Order: sequence, then C-alpha cells, then structure tokens
Amino acid sequence: MATQAGESLGAVVDQAAESLKEAARSNIAAIQNITRRMRLLALNAQIEAAHAGQTGFAVVAEEVKAVAGEIEARAASLGGDVGARVDDLRDAVAGLASAARGDRFVDLALNAVEIIDRNLYERTCDVRWWATDSAVVDCAATPRPETVAHAERRLGVILSAYTVYLDLWLCDLNGRVIANGRPQRFAARGVDSSRARWFAKAKSLASGDDFAVAEIDRCAELGGAQVATYVASVREAGAAHGRPLGFLAVHFDWEPQARSVVEGVRLTADEAAQSRVLLLDADHRVIAGTRGAALGEAVPLATGGRDSGLYADASGRLIAFHKTPGYETYRGMGWFGVIEYAPGSARALAPALSRPERAWGSSSSATA
Repeated sequence: MATQAGESLGAVVDQAAESLKEAARSNIAAIQNITRRMRLLALNAQIEAAHAGQTGFAVVAEEVKAVAGEIEARAASLGGDVGARVDDLRDAVAGLASAARGDRFVDLALNAVEIIDRNLYERTCDVRWWATDSAVVDCAATPRPETVAHAERRLGVILSAYTVYLDLWLCDLNGRVIANGRPQRFAARGVDSSRARWFAKAKSLASGDDFAVAEIDRCAELGGAQVATYVASVREAGAAHGRPLGFLAVHFDWEPQARSVVEGVRLTADEAAQSRVLLLDADHRVIAGTRGAALGEAVPLATGGRDSGLYADASGRLIAFHKTPGYETYRGMGWFGVIEYAPGSARALAPALSRPERAWGSSSSATA
C-alpha cells in the first residue's frame, strides 16, 4: 500500500509539474510573441522617423526596442527557472517514492523469512512432542514386529493430520530406521541414516527437550524430495532425561511450503515481473526462490555485516535483505529473506541509495 500511495502521489505531482511547465511555456511563448511585435513596431518607427527626420520619435522607438529586449530576457529567465524548479520537485518526489519502495522491499524480505521461521518453529514442537508418544517409545525400547506395526500405525495417523510432512522415521541409536509412517509409499524401514547430516547432529542431543535440524537437502529415500529434517531423541518412559532409546526424525516437505511463501510475497504485478524473491541459508545459498532460482545457487549477498539493508549491486539491481530474527524459542538458522529488483527500476532508486544510512539499513544483531 505504501508503494502504491507513493507511486500515486508521484504520478499526481508529475502530472501537475508537466501541466505547470506547459503553462509556463505557453505564457512565455506569448510574451516572446509580443516582444517580437514590439521590436517590429520599433524598427518600423525608426525607419519612418529617419524618412521624416523626426529625432524625438526615433528616441521613443529606441526605448520601445529596449523594453522589448528586457521583457524577452526576463521571459527566458522565468522559463529556465520554472523548468529547473519543476524538475527539482519531480526528482524529490521520485526519491521519496523510491525510498518508500526500498523500505517496503526490506519489510517484505523480513516477512518472508519470518513466515518460514514461524512454520519451522512448529516443527520443533511437533518432533519433541511425538518423540514422547507411547507407541514410539515402546517400539524404540523393544522393536518387535508388533511394536513396529503399532508405531507405524500411530505415525500414519499423525501424518494423515499433518500433511506438511513427507514421512516420519523412528531410528535406533545407530541410525537404522526401524519404523516409518508411510511404509506403503516409502520403503524406509532398514535404511541406514547414520551418515545423514541430521543424524550426526542428533547424536549430541542432551535431553528430550532438545532438537536438531540440518540444512535443506534432498533425500533419496523420499524420492529425491527437498526436505527439512528435524530430530528429537526418544527416551525411556518419554521422560526428558530418560535413558536414550533412539531418535525420531520428521521430514518436512520443504519445496511446496517454501514456494508458497516466496510466491506469496505481496509485490505488484510489475514488481513481480522484474524481481526474484529468495530465501537463502546462512552460506547465502538459495533454499527457495521465484523466477527460476535453483536450489543451492550461490548468491553474492553483500550484507556489510548488517542484518538488514538495501543496496544496488554492480549491475544496477536493487537488493533488499533481512536476516531471520528467529521466533519464540526457535533461534533460526541464520537464513535471509532477499528481494532482487530489476536493473531499470533499481537505477531509479539512486537518490534514496545515495544516503549511507539507507544503503545498509539496520545493524541490530539477530541470533542465528
């Protein structure tokens, strides 16, 4: 709304400025026409005075000519002054509208990363809760056929209600999958996940109150889908400090959820056609994006050590960014929301970007 209001104001001022310049040009042209006529009259008067030998009349004609010259000079000065002031006004309004758009882009980048963080915060709650489920605890303690079947039925019920997950895996302490929630779809039982990045992090969990998460990755056992995997330890009697029995890994179906976030950023149709909305990991690699952004693509994000800001890169693109502030007890993973705006539009923001405080934005620290 702020950008649309700024653009509307800019359009009104631009139209008014153009009308003013046109009126000034019209009036100045009329004045110049009058002066041309006065010059002709003065010239004719001088000729007639010369023929008649009337010196006094010649002096009057000369004075008329001088006045006409002065009027013309002032008209020219007025035209230049009005034109310059109108151009200054137009540039000032364009700068304000550009600054408002830049601020809005930074806010939208924050909004995108906040939405995904709130979503992932819920995943941290889910995995720790489900790791205490009695069917899961019993299966991890004694993985017999009947306890495995019961655990898989229970995990299947959870998945029927929580459609954002591809699968839930119960692993033993060595990383072998002993039960999963969708055995008919994914043959995960018996899979060795000990080398997975999420399992390496899971081994250091100190209690059932803790969780681990790895960066976005593709999982071959889940059809090569992009997943965000969250893990909690399964402990004896479901107690936070009970004896470790295994691990519960929940595989969040990343691609469709993240796509809905980046595609849902509220850009105008014109802005969307000239922009890429990105989510970047802590290493500035693409984990989600619009307009052909590839998973894992490296983005040379120049934050200057800041958590948020706005700048134009060497190619003239406008880059707005904001680092995750985390959500509730979820501290985030150092991810960034980013909006890259097209070169032609970015150059229009030069007046706003010329101020150092706008070039880099906020310096407040966020916990990754």
